[in-house]
Amino acid sequence: MNVEILEFVEGAKKARGLAVIIDVFRAFSVECYAFDSGASRIIATASTEAAFALKNLYKDAVLAGERNEKRIDGFDFGNSPTEIIKSDLRGKTFIHTTSAGTRGLVNATGADHIITGSLVNSGAIARYIRHINPGKVSLVAMGYRAKQSAGEDLLCAEYITRNLNNEKPDISDRIERLREEDGSRFFRPENIDFSPPTDFFLCTMIDKFNFVLKAEKRPDGNIELLRIDI
Repeated sequence: MNVEILEFVEGAKKARGLAVIIDVFRAFSVECYAFDSGASRIIATASTEAAFALKNLYKDAVLAGERNEKRIDGFDFGNSPTEIIKSDLRGKTFIHTTSAGTRGLVNATGADHIITGSLVNSGAIARYIRHINPGKVSLVAMGYRAKQSAGEDLLCAEYITRNLNNEKPDISDRIERLREEDGSRFFRPENIDFSPPTDFFLCTMIDKFNFVLKAEKRPDGNIELLRIDI
């Protein structure tokens, strides 16, 4: 099994084989919490316009997402797992768009198989990959706003890789360092309304969920995410 680590939208475009599109802070952590909160389906899209159009198609749809980390005008939720765990999403269609993660899903057009990546289900991701046993694995760290390398996404890629090698590393010290590095924005008072400290802790709860989210392209070009329990 050949494993390659890539970054950003360009990395998603280059992904081949089984692609894991990684966005720890916060897109694909949010989606795991959304399914755990009862969402019946999740649809990811790259644009706000497509998100609004999708909402018109589904009776019980809610919109979630961000631009510049903040909730988009007219959306029900931002991109915060703290918001999601406080909500009852039972029976809801969760329509999601973000600056990095969902764009990566839409752009991974060269991959044979696509799943999302986050620390909260990283162990399940490794088990799923071993079960599929592809010849090629592309781990795409989407980064901060898909423009800047993000320590949490690269850490997640490394953690999955080491799991694939039957290692179970202790990364608690690395996560603690994230509080002073890429995760420091969650602890700034001016960000508390849209990026509260609880988001940091919810996104770094390793192996909280025993499922993966598999991406399936829809006829309209958007992405349906299917929960597969592992």
